[in-house]
Amino acid sequence: MEAFNKSRPLIGARGVGLAQGAVDLAIEFVQGRVTWGRAVSEYQGIRWMLADMATQTEAARQLVYSAAAAVDAGLTGTALAPVAAMAKCFATDTAMRVATDAVQLFGAAGISADVPINRYFRDAKVLQIIEGTNQIQRNIIGDSLLGKVRR
Repeated sequence: MEAFNKSRPLIGARGVGLAQGAVDLAIEFVQGRVTWGRAVSEYQGIRWMLADMATQTEAARQLVYSAAAAVDAGLTGTALAPVAAMAKCFATDTAMRVATDAVQLFGAAGISADVPINRYFRDAKVLQIIEGTNQIQRNIIGDSLLGKVRR
């Protein structure tokens, strides 16, 4: 299990990178798209969506940095497990939310194979699954808070 503890922050980092890429693509798209004579980026609802996407991505980034610093500092075992699980779970859930919102911002084009954002959406789902599903990560975090459930 120690190998998972050290690799989960890496999966979290992939989630952060994916989320940042989705934010960047969405910004580029809404700045170039015009509806009813206005750039889509001028609409308040769009701006708020992007603000939330950027905020969530930055929060995930900081959690991943914290977990990576814990690994670098030599934290192991039951001390590292919940930290690594939180970073992996939060960052990959963030990647999924941000990719979903980016697809929404792209509209019908977001699901087209001609636009790269659809790949981000699919890849985000994979990140939620590998190195232990996010439900498993929540079990690890819960066990660190409350102890293991007796079976």
